[in-house]
Amino acid sequence: MTDTIFGKIIRREIPADIVYEDEFALAFRDVTPQAPVHILVIPKQPIAMLEQVEDGDRQLLGHLLLTVKKVAAQENLAKGYRVVVNNGEHGGQTVFHLHLHLLGDRQLGWPPG
Repeated sequence: MTDTIFGKIIRREIPADIVYEDEFALAFRDVTPQAPVHILVIPKQPIAMLEQVEDGDRQLLGHLLLTVKKVAAQENLAKGYRVVVNNGEHGGQTVFHLHLHLLGDRQLGWPPG
């Protein structure tokens, strides 16, 4: 996997508005938000996309979802929120480091895209 902007954020080479961090994950506000709350939750372990996860990544994937839950509570998204994972070019992925979009603080429409 090549280095990405997210790797640089993890290493603090470029600034980000970090809202949560632990040993395995980092969460920060998206610089081009698509909702009043738009936070990206990323693994510190570089995985390019969901398509490339393996059975050994189960614990990390569960941890990322639990991190989303913690951050949503921290952001007071009690009325609900959406979690989006884009996979690959046609899925809308633009940064090839697995990331979960946490979107909330307004009524979200359906279908997306």
